[in-house]
Amino acid sequence: MSNKPNVMLTADGLNLRYGSTDVVHDAFLTLEPGRILALVGPNGSGKSTLLRALARLHDAESGALQLEEASASTDALALKRSEFAQRVTLLAQSRPVPNGLSVRDVVEFGRHPYRGRWRAADPDGAAAIEHAMELTGITGLANRGVHELSGGQLQRVWLASCLAQDTSILLLDEPTNHLDLRYKVEIFDLIHDLARDHQVAIGVVLHDLDEAADIADSIAVLSEGRILANAPAEQALESGLLSRVYGIDVVTHTDPFTGRLRTHALGKRAGALV
Repeated sequence: MSNKPNVMLTADGLNLRYGSTDVVHDAFLTLEPGRILALVGPNGSGKSTLLRALARLHDAESGALQLEEASASTDALALKRSEFAQRVTLLAQSRPVPNGLSVRDVVEFGRHPYRGRWRAADPDGAAAIEHAMELTGITGLANRGVHELSGGQLQRVWLASCLAQDTSILLLDEPTNHLDLRYKVEIFDLIHDLARDHQVAIGVVLHDLDEAADIADSIAVLSEGRILANAPAEQALESGLLSRVYGIDVVTHTDPFTGRLRTHALGKRAGALV
């Protein structure tokens, strides 16, 4: 990653709708350099919609989105799309696999905000692309067709495309969905390194509460479009709150071997843990 200034993204009272339906209500949250914020909650709670709004891919009915860098504050909604995309990037939950393109071609998509439709000069582009592939461990796949790759390899390619965009803020929507255990660990390790070593501000939607507890500095718990908690895992993933949010008895404990917080939903069978 380049030596771009650290940037903080703040949502201030965002209200979001789909048609006539309110889906997110009065959302306040901040993405800070070097820290990871996880958004969790049941299906339909508004997590992905809120993430897309942070990426300016879903227009807000009301509220503000601010970028804070150095001592300056910028209205993110007033920036040109290309200017905003040089600061914030989103790895969406699913993307179609492009036909006839190499891994390098797909990673190069990340340079579009700098090149535009007319392929303007991009003196930093080649280095950004190479560095993104190196960080994600796909340099050896650069000339392979993306249609030849496994799911885990393809997810690394899409992540590399985001990193080639060279932004200070990275948004990810279920980045390990459908990946096996090894690829999940590798993706989460990479996300952790981006925050700690490169001071990237990261917001990530996750379904697995244990994964959120493992990786996030703070967790925002959403239910019916409202943020009910936004705190470190020990406070956010509280049994009573989770039981209300998910509509099932949930217990939490600290794993004695790892020291990490763990959650368990109690099934209908007596004493069953799921």
